[in-house]
Amino acid sequence: MERKFTGTITINTKKDGFVRVLELEKEGSVFIDHSHLNTALNGDIVEIEVLGKNKVNGDKVQIYGKVIIVLERGRKGYSGVLEEDHGVYFLVPQDKKMYTDIIIPKDSLNGAQIGMKVIASIVDWSDHKKSPFGAVIATLGLPGENDAEMLSYAFERGFSDKHTEEVNKEANEIKSHGITEDEKKSRRDFRGTSTFTIDPVDAKDFDDAISFKKLDNGHYEVGIHIADVSYYVKTGSALDDEAVARETSVYLVDRCIPMLPEVLSNDLCSLVQGEDRLVMSAVFEIDDEGAVHNEWYGRSVINSNRRYSYEDAQKTLDEKQGDFFEELDILNKIAKVLHKKRFDNGGLYLETEEVKFKLDEKGVPVDVFVKVRGDTNKLIEEYMLMANCKVSEFITKEEEKVLGVGNAICIYRVHDNPDPEKMHNLDLFIRSLGYTVRFMDGLIPTTDLNNLLAKLEGKPEKDLLQSHITRSMAKAGYSTKNIGHYGLAFSFYSHFTSPIRRYPDVLTHRLLMRVLTNDVPKETEKAYFDKLCAQASKREKEAADAERGSIKYKQVEYMSYRIGQEFDGVVSGVSEWGIYVEEKKSKCEGMIKLRDLGDDFYIHDKTHGRVFGENSGIEWKIGTPVKIKVKEADLDFRTIDYVLV
Repeated sequence: MERKFTGTITINTKKDGFVRVLELEKEGSVFIDHSHLNTALNGDIVEIEVLGKNKVNGDKVQIYGKVIIVLERGRKGYSGVLEEDHGVYFLVPQDKKMYTDIIIPKDSLNGAQIGMKVIASIVDWSDHKKSPFGAVIATLGLPGENDAEMLSYAFERGFSDKHTEEVNKEANEIKSHGITEDEKKSRRDFRGTSTFTIDPVDAKDFDDAISFKKLDNGHYEVGIHIADVSYYVKTGSALDDEAVARETSVYLVDRCIPMLPEVLSNDLCSLVQGEDRLVMSAVFEIDDEGAVHNEWYGRSVINSNRRYSYEDAQKTLDEKQGDFFEELDILNKIAKVLHKKRFDNGGLYLETEEVKFKLDEKGVPVDVFVKVRGDTNKLIEEYMLMANCKVSEFITKEEEKVLGVGNAICIYRVHDNPDPEKMHNLDLFIRSLGYTVRFMDGLIPTTDLNNLLAKLEGKPEKDLLQSHITRSMAKAGYSTKNIGHYGLAFSFYSHFTSPIRRYPDVLTHRLLMRVLTNDVPKETEKAYFDKLCAQASKREKEAADAERGSIKYKQVEYMSYRIGQEFDGVVSGVSEWGIYVEEKKSKCEGMIKLRDLGDDFYIHDKTHGRVFGENSGIEWKIGTPVKIKVKEADLDFRTIDYVLV
């Protein structure tokens, strides 16, 4: 048996590590005792050596090993408070899985003051028995200040709220150049066609617009027009280099940290109402059943007639009157047909809820709510999905004419089939809710999951089931190898519709233009695109981690102002330590410790997914509604403690 493997390490709160290795999937994760971490930190890519196996919990076998070398740090920096003791400066990390302080030499403080919240990078860590040496790379402010806390999540993962001087200079020069008449004349002109954008009410960058025109044959011309970022951001420029480094915009609770400078993302590239804008277009002749009869791709110019928010567009549909009601109505009816076809074809129907906060002028959360998705959200989603699919298929088929079948070079958005073990665990979870689904060939059919979700509509268990389904899925990512998209049930799928905030979409635009100009990429370029796909997938995860971290912080902060208040909740999980409860409105998850459940001896019954009182027989399982009171909210540990009312 081979003994050396590479993988990403996860550190638990006991300061031990686990490495999931692809080649050892059947045996489970490799356990790394704290003494064998060899400077590895949570999220690092490491090379490990397997040392042996032990039996734990009866017949279960646990592989154990040691870290040989850290290949790549999972974090660009570590946030925390700068402290000093007897002339020695050090960072106390915010992340409780970061098990060591970082020593900061005086000449590496970079102006930071004791007690400030800072970001420090590790500069040298040659002896795992001692603390690492680091340097302050950013000072964020005072602990607890909104800016300091929010920015820490982005900075830790290498996302800065500022662009370099060179990048800003290039962006400003592009902005000052503007859009010339010659540039407009060289493009297909949609300025005489009804065109509008539909976005969140607080959006500042508008990537996509839809145009609509009735045709004499009873069909419709629907144009999906996307900001032509690739026209402005050229390969090899400082703008492009920074976009590659970032790969994505980051959406924290209270701000967007854009991939591109705002003079482009919120201005020249943004499809604002009443302004001529350069776009990449996917234009389809479709009928009432959503069937595509003709398609056209290329560079165009548009002028958006109306900037809709989702709520405004929904009001127009509901009241059956207003600007572009007829266009919206027809588009909505076709979108519903496309929606049904997608799920009839095996698509997975997941509508995960998005929590939004209302903040005061200091960034304190005064209210929290779940965003409602109406028909207009789904309308935009369906046409963006159509464009993403059709562009991906077009690029692939056109390139295959030159490169041969299976040799196309495209940036696919891929989603692999779920892991059978995770599907088995999902099946057990569904049974713990009191329902059954089919389990065949390591998969639960998507039709069974969709039917169960429909059956649970309006019940608290639905949100919990959606979360468990999401966790049981493989992670979507970017690849030049087309394995399809399991969750959407698409054979061809690429990201095309959001180039202002996602770099893979910029790459897709470039590849589309190369196909349209008979400049099909060569096989020798595949390694270059493979590298960019890996970078995009990695940075997407890091951005998502930052976004989730900022949401969790605000949820804990929200509850910290509500100690002693009562709420309705639902049991979201059970463990040997207690029961997890999700507050109904804010989705703030906290724990009721076993010792706080009452005067009884409580047992965690893992087999049946419940906690019950030995004497009273009272039980709690996932989906049980409960009335709770906030006992404690710890912003340092990002935890909430509830008690039963």
